[in-house]
Amino acid sequence: MELSQRQGRVLACVVAGYSQTGEPVGSKAVAEKLGVSSATVRNEMAGLIELGLLEQPHTSAGRIPSQRGYREYVDRLMPPSPLSEREKRALSSQLSYRAYDPEGVLLRAAQILADSSRCAGLATTPGGAQARVKAVQFVQTGRRTAMLVLLSSAGTMKTRVFHCDFDLTPELTRLFFRVCNERLAGKAVADITPALAQTVAASLGELYVLLGPPLQALLEAARDAIETKVLLCGQMNLLLYPELEPQGVCRVLDFLDRRERLSTLFRQKPGKAQVLIGRETGRPELEEVSLVTAWYRVEGQDAGCLSVVGPVRMDYPRHTALLEYLAGQTGHMLTGLAQDS
Repeated sequence: MELSQRQGRVLACVVAGYSQTGEPVGSKAVAEKLGVSSATVRNEMAGLIELGLLEQPHTSAGRIPSQRGYREYVDRLMPPSPLSEREKRALSSQLSYRAYDPEGVLLRAAQILADSSRCAGLATTPGGAQARVKAVQFVQTGRRTAMLVLLSSAGTMKTRVFHCDFDLTPELTRLFFRVCNERLAGKAVADITPALAQTVAASLGELYVLLGPPLQALLEAARDAIETKVLLCGQMNLLLYPELEPQGVCRVLDFLDRRERLSTLFRQKPGKAQVLIGRETGRPELEEVSLVTAWYRVEGQDAGCLSVVGPVRMDYPRHTALLEYLAGQTGHMLTGLAQDS
């Protein structure tokens, strides 16, 4: 649909006012901002109601945006809201607090999003379906125990501690390292199966029994690396918004706790920050909330995403800028960790 310039300005004013207060916006408040008469604004509002972009909760009340109105705003009217250099430095400093661990970086990003947006913040770990084994390392932790570390091209690092029925020696851990890296480095993580593990063990001849514990640990780490995890913070922030109502918040929180369902929402086309508004999510539990999502990249490849989940009247310009910056910084940190490992 094509809106006139004035209709667009009226709609943008209503969206901004309602997002800030959660109260219907009257014609007088819009008229003062635009420098036109209240009668003119009322006429434009009436036209926007006919187009399905505004709603009037009560006869004597002001107007609120419909979900179609929010979509029009996000697609065509939303002004840029760039972060200041000071804000960027502060966000980068907060994010680098956990910069030694990939999953820790993502968890920290989700927490920053929750704190900054006063909504729920989440991050998905890099999907391992296309990842390849970068390296397998071993760290001896006891006389008969060691930790296996699986590093993938997606930037993930998965660990498993295993126990042997024999004393471990430096020679044995070097043997584990050599066999695993010679046979597995460069292979798809998804190809690490029990059949492949048996083939690797059989290649050692009589020494195959020694590889049982580390290969079992490798299989478990590979299964973990393939799964996409959803790291969620700030769920209780949703209780701050009265329009969601207690039952609505409970439905949203229940859905957010079902991580396997939640991850399906983020199988969208990567690119700039994307917005799903209410019913666009395709989930009845999420009809009164929106998701703003941005993808991060590891070594040039789309790996996972960051997202804010909050009321439909959220601050889209601000959250979009926040997500795009944090996604860029997160990808940069995860790429650095992948290259250093």
